[in-house]
Amino acid sequence: MDDAPNWGIEPVPERLRVLGFLDGFLLWANLSVSLLVIVAGAFLVLPVDQYGLALSLPEALGAIAAAAVVGNLMIAAGAAIGASTGVPSMVLLRAPLGRRGSYLPTALNIAQCLGWSVFELIVIATGASALSEQVFGFGAVPFWKLLFGVLATVLALLGPIGFVRRYVRRFAVWIVVVSLAYLAWWSLHGQHVDALWRKHGAHAFWPGFDLVLASIVSWTPLVADYSRFSRTPRVGFWGAGLGYFVPTIPLFALGAVIAMTRSISDAPALLTAIAAGGAASILALLALTVDESDEAFANVYSGAVSLQNLLPRVPQRALVGGTAAVATVGALLIDLRNYQPFLYLLGSFFVPLFGVLLADWLLAGRHYSRDDVFAAPELRLELVLAWLAGFCLYQWLYPDGPGWWTRVVGHTHPHALPWGGASIPSFAGAFVLAALARSLRRRPVLARA
Repeated sequence: MDDAPNWGIEPVPERLRVLGFLDGFLLWANLSVSLLVIVAGAFLVLPVDQYGLALSLPEALGAIAAAAVVGNLMIAAGAAIGASTGVPSMVLLRAPLGRRGSYLPTALNIAQCLGWSVFELIVIATGASALSEQVFGFGAVPFWKLLFGVLATVLALLGPIGFVRRYVRRFAVWIVVVSLAYLAWWSLHGQHVDALWRKHGAHAFWPGFDLVLASIVSWTPLVADYSRFSRTPRVGFWGAGLGYFVPTIPLFALGAVIAMTRSISDAPALLTAIAAGGAASILALLALTVDESDEAFANVYSGAVSLQNLLPRVPQRALVGGTAAVATVGALLIDLRNYQPFLYLLGSFFVPLFGVLLADWLLAGRHYSRDDVFAAPELRLELVLAWLAGFCLYQWLYPDGPGWWTRVVGHTHPHALPWGGASIPSFAGAFVLAALARSLRRRPVLARA
């Protein structure tokens, strides 16, 4: 298995498809346990002028639960498709979109991986800085960003099999579980739970649903990078789907509760509040900060693998090093407050993209052959247009992203639906359009009499 860490874009051979259910479950459970998820949970209940949605606690929990079910079904389905074909996610998109058609989502996914790597390094460094400030009296955020950037590079060079077998299985998962249980108790200790539950919110269920779903669905363009090493599609489906699902609801909920009970001024301050909670809170934050390196690994590795769809002859090690270096520099320059618009904008691309992939795969008989991927035409314009139509629908229903982008979309007179938010309609629209386009393409043309 010496070549497994640097396996490129060709289908993974049977001898390297060694990850079982437990491997997949532990990998995706670790990826789900994230300080960034806790921070995202805070966005649900923070006041609007503090970059939040100001949901009530019952409404936030409802949005979290609904999005967790929908999002993890997408992750599980993407894992099954990746395990059946044995190729990375962006290469897999050659089948529905064509070889050149896959380049646009590949570029977006590279940007996503870099963006998530940046945010992960920011959160890890913020947590480590809060800890070192409490224990040693200095923060040194740039130092921690550089240190964990190096660690992410080392882990990414292990590859998925080495990462799971040498790192995930050896990490004391139970310490993370105990840490989360303690933080849940700490967040509610001395609080009036009834008053917290009855506190009014802004009635923004669907925007909250979209925010949580965007966080989860951001993994669908990455999931095949790892599930291609699974023993079977069934193993890939259940390992990724259940692994990521189990921690999702508790972690988002924990972020929301801490933000409400500890009078957090903004999302980054959440980690500082935990570090100031005493010795036990410091130990809990330490465990979560160490565990956060999983997410940085995944985004650096997938960024490099996605680049291989564009640059198949460049060594993967060089791409890993370049991706990690760019992410580390970005972490030194970018503000965490840009996080929420980033999530929405990603969701508007990748929710309908997965709808197109799923529709095409189902109509292909739930199987892609090697030729479906590597002998695909240059461009399947009709499916690319179905994807872009889903993206436009998402933005028309709920425009979000950088300020310049929302001002442009505002000229289309956006109109949000009373139900479903933007994610469900855009997924359904792209799925239906892709299914129709593929069905019409397969229909024989009748000769004129």
